Amino acid sequence: MSAFTVTLPSGEVWTPRFVQRIDEATCIGCGRCFKVCPQGVLELVGLDEDGERVMIDPDGDEDEEYEKKVMTIAHGGKCIGCTACSRICPKKCYTHAALGS
Repeated sequence: MSAFTVTLPSGEVWTPRFVQRIDEATCIGCGRCFKVCPQGVLELVGLDEDGERVMIDPDGDEDEEYEKKVMTIAHGGKCIGCTACSRICPKKCYTHAALGS
């Protein structure tokens, strides 16, 4: 697919940049990005001591089965390229790219 741009009402040209990856080593699992994503692209998962993913109880009950929580890209095809997740992330663990890059 080729790259595309959008001309904003101000005349400025904007190129959407879509989420490509999240650095799990840097992510602190704060959930800020999850809250600002308008499309439901992200999901919080737990990592056990071996770095394997484990399910987090959806009721929010704390469980000792995981060492830390990290954000993952659960539905990357829903990303609209707004980069809100990247802009709110305190650890800057997102990588984005324009289509065709």
